Amino acid sequence: MPGAMMVRRTGGPEVLTWESVEVGPPQPGQVRLAQAAAGLNFIDIYHRTGLYPQPLPFIPGVEGAGTVEAVGEGVANVEVGARVAYAGPVGAYAEVRLIPAERLVRLPDAISFEQAAAMMLQGMTAQVLLRQVYRVKEGDIILVHAAAGGVGLLLCQWAAALGATVIGTVSSEAKANLARAHGCHHPVIYTQQDFVAEVGRIAGDAKLPVVYDSVGKDTFLRSLDCLRPRGTMVSFGQSSGTVEPIAPVLLSQKGSLYLTRPVLFHYIASRAELEATARELLDVVAAGTVRINVNQRYPLKEAAQAHADLESRATTGSTVLLA
Repeated sequence: MPGAMMVRRTGGPEVLTWESVEVGPPQPGQVRLAQAAAGLNFIDIYHRTGLYPQPLPFIPGVEGAGTVEAVGEGVANVEVGARVAYAGPVGAYAEVRLIPAERLVRLPDAISFEQAAAMMLQGMTAQVLLRQVYRVKEGDIILVHAAAGGVGLLLCQWAAALGATVIGTVSSEAKANLARAHGCHHPVIYTQQDFVAEVGRIAGDAKLPVVYDSVGKDTFLRSLDCLRPRGTMVSFGQSSGTVEPIAPVLLSQKGSLYLTRPVLFHYIASRAELEATARELLDVVAAGTVRINVNQRYPLKEAAQAHADLESRATTGSTVLLA
């Protein structure tokens, strides 16, 4: 039988266990997918710890790529042998899985399974953040926290290609160099520099139209001080911890700010939304405008170590688990 990583109780990386699983034939509207790779993301950690609760037991992972083995009744958008990728639903940490066919996106030959597994969740997140939540345009100066992370590197590249000036926070000189090589014009090493002061130096009194913050507790309040009146605070993660509650009046005091907490799956809920979002992502990757950096690879059975490394910020760019 094929294997999968199972979570039977919430907790640390040690709760991930390798088990044999029974994967039956696809039901109507489903596909049986032989997976080549799964992506590693912070949302996997939130699911594992119970911060974002999932019914127990469950197979974690929301991003993967592979080959269609069988199709259920009524499936018309893919066929046996098709190369596909997806973001959501959970269940990616498996050698073989069943998945609704409507959530699959066909892969062009120019994009490998590893690239696809590393890009669907993070890449479509970047598309949503830059093209839908706040539409970045030429001349904008923006702030990206965790600029050397998986989503951060994509945001830096894509925003720079759109003509924006990118300020990005990182934890070390090595990560500053990595971010700089991927479109970040002004890396800020937050362990040595005050990012609010650096924003003021670079942007002046005008401040910024948007801040993209996946760090959370450690950066949230000071990020508000980087925004111009009616600027947009985009909180899309919490790697440093959950943001404490704030009074809405704080947003008015700091300039009638907008605050949003976008979730990718709300932006790709329909088939049309998924196709439009994925198409733009695949186009910029295929054109070389955005490079997908798979900097870490682990066997799927070593997912616990991959989780520990991600949580300790020992990784850069994207990480994939190989089935």
